[in-house]
Amino acid sequence: MAEPQIPSTQTVAWIDTPGPNGKLVIRNGFEVEQPGKGEVLVKMECSGICHSDCRNVEGMGKYTDIPGHEGIGTVVSLGPSVDSSLMNKRVGIKWLYSACNNCAACRAGRINNCPYQLNTGRSTRGTLQQYFLAAADFVTMIPEGLASEIAAPLLCAGLSLAGAVGLCEPEVKKGEWVVIIGAGGGLGHIGVQIAARVKGYKVIAIDSGKDKEELCKEMGAEAFVDYAKDDVINKVKELTDGEGAHAVICVAGSEKAYEQAPSLVRNLGVVVCVGLPPDTFMFPMSPIQIANRGLIIKGSSTGTSAQMDELLQFALEKKITPKIDVYEFNESPQIIQRLLKYEVTGRKVVKAPV
Repeated sequence: MAEPQIPSTQTVAWIDTPGPNGKLVIRNGFEVEQPGKGEVLVKMECSGICHSDCRNVEGMGKYTDIPGHEGIGTVVSLGPSVDSSLMNKRVGIKWLYSACNNCAACRAGRINNCPYQLNTGRSTRGTLQQYFLAAADFVTMIPEGLASEIAAPLLCAGLSLAGAVGLCEPEVKKGEWVVIIGAGGGLGHIGVQIAARVKGYKVIAIDSGKDKEELCKEMGAEAFVDYAKDDVINKVKELTDGEGAHAVICVAGSEKAYEQAPSLVRNLGVVVCVGLPPDTFMFPMSPIQIANRGLIIKGSSTGTSAQMDELLQFALEKKITPKIDVYEFNESPQIIQRLLKYEVTGRKVVKAPV
């Protein structure tokens, strides 16, 4: 089959002057690159927008000028050494752009922890564009029957929380308490579903607002604590026999969320770090506190390839369903502004320009 006609330029969402006054703008006339060895060119269909994309805009660390790492599209061109079977396949582009496949983590099936990994939107330009150059060996096949706008948030929000909830094991057992801080957002509400529906945990959702309370309970949370109204620590202790939850997953990236997390977990419990506060912020516990309480601190930026495949299957079977709102591409800057103000419930997905 002949390759489709590919334009020489495209429309992208571009970060103008990244930093405290940075902003996302829509830019036309941006070059469409051609795939090199081991690469494929993907014509984007849609992309989710993650709160971590705000870090690109705010210039927090090393990021590229085009954000986005939850992209779905169709392979329209193949670079040298790429299997021809990938042509015209619908694929997903995740936060993990590529890994070395040789280190101990990769050999153990944990490419998400590869020390040599490249990341979409950080090491390479992101998915908020019409055409994206992907590493052929690391795209995810999207199963037939699963809508692209549903699949997109699973590539980061879903996979990050699949990894985080998975890290509650082996310490946390079915029927035990798990707190999710930031439960009503794009990552958190998927985490509630995985924890409650798949793992059988009793979930305490922490967030703020009636809309997020309704969403969290719809997703399977046993209880909702509104951090703007409730005494969070006392409320969680009341729900957990005065001891605290068996695990706390900190999805929110605020310093306040991390400062509160140790007070919500019981002795011998697990704290899983997911949200991304400023780089200068350090975990707010001394080694002696961690040692005396027997706490286990873990971290999850994303999940494994096996967890990705499992998550897509759960979505196909409707065990997991992201709460999404779909927007036009030119509304991306407004979505980023709402994310910066923590005003987003569920996940926002934008359609790529035709």
